[in-house]
Amino acid sequence: MRFWVIGVVMAGCALGQPGRLIFESQCALCHGQTGGGGRGPALNRPKLDRAPDDEALRTLITDGRGDMPGAWQLHPDEVVSVAAYVRTLGALPQETLPGDAARGARVYASKGCAGCHMVNGQGEGFGPELTAVGARRNAAFLRQTILKPATTLPEGFLYVSAVPASGAAVRGIRVNEDSFTIQVRNAGGRYFSFRKSQLKSLDRLTGQTPMPAFEGQTGGVDLDDLVAYLAGLRGTP
Repeated sequence: MRFWVIGVVMAGCALGQPGRLIFESQCALCHGQTGGGGRGPALNRPKLDRAPDDEALRTLITDGRGDMPGAWQLHPDEVVSVAAYVRTLGALPQETLPGDAARGARVYASKGCAGCHMVNGQGEGFGPELTAVGARRNAAFLRQTILKPATTLPEGFLYVSAVPASGAAVRGIRVNEDSFTIQVRNAGGRYFSFRKSQLKSLDRLTGQTPMPAFEGQTGGVDLDDLVAYLAGLRGTP
């Protein structure tokens, strides 16, 4: 088995696609040839619940989980190749857009977007990471989010206002919550943990988001350019 895998990888290297060949020979039986799923879950999605980042995906491939066996026979470099290929299955195709991405980068900077978002390690992390947002979201979704961010909130997102019995109120994004406690992260990146019994009030701001709506503020060429810039953020090739 080990020699066969190495032979497949060597042949694949010549074609520049070792990850695809390993996936098709060892993973496609359960996940489908194009990652559409079968006995195993579909992988042709922008976000994988059990592998939110590349390190988690490589660990999942190596160690397995539940009914999925670990790929103990693969060299670490082969695991990296398979993980990289799996990520391409959920990447959206490039769209032809009217805007100019270079100008869009300047619009992004002028609107202060880096005050909440990170791109390639630059910016703040209160809002979602945008380094590869163009591989996960199409242009229509990006445009809608810029104009009316409250209409595209992800499932489970909740903005809250917690007022302790003593001290200042804290407004931020819910990180965790159970029957007795709630954890909140504010715009400055600081985490707060409260016992609910010790709060004066806890308001769940359902349907609200700290991101301002740019409808009526950004439009026309600037909006097209900003969408083009964000759609071009596709992470490391």
